[in-house]
Amino acid sequence: MTDRPLLLLDVDGPLNPFRSPLAGLRGYRSHRMWPDVWLSYRDPESRKARRGARVRLHPSHGARLLALPFELTWATAWTHQANTMISPHIGLPGDLTVVEWPELFADDPDGLSWKTRHLRDWAAGRPFAWVDDMITPRDRAWVAEHHPAPALLLRIHPRHGLRDRDFTTLTRWAEDISPAGR
Repeated sequence: MTDRPLLLLDVDGPLNPFRSPLAGLRGYRSHRMWPDVWLSYRDPESRKARRGARVRLHPSHGARLLALPFELTWATAWTHQANTMISPHIGLPGDLTVVEWPELFADDPDGLSWKTRHLRDWAAGRPFAWVDDMITPRDRAWVAEHHPAPALLLRIHPRHGLRDRDFTTLTRWAEDISPAGR
């Protein structure tokens, strides 16, 4: 156990700006991948399934994430494949902790993201920052009301991916909640 807060990290949106037509112009590199979660929604004989998913990743993101004062954790539908498929392309170790989901994409009765309740439970009272493209004001309000420790829910637009200002926000938030920063 570490004193550092958790950084719960999604892949699609924050690391893979899948809605951006300009990602290649901003230093991202395109890769073809066949993650199980993506393939589960495709006919295995279809042209799209054979081509794989196009994933755009920035090679500097790993070093920038490792420099943050957090304990990195995958919080993505890619599950353990984030370690084997994403980590090597951005310079992260291939053994990061992975949040295990009871069910992928389950509807929430209160309209929260399918991840929200489980991530709050998984954090077990520890401070955490959650970086995802699916965070809403409703998720923020629910976590603020139901989580006993500080939590930052940082929505990343899937057109932009993680940007300098997001790394700054994460660093400042972690510093603000650290014992030395109080």
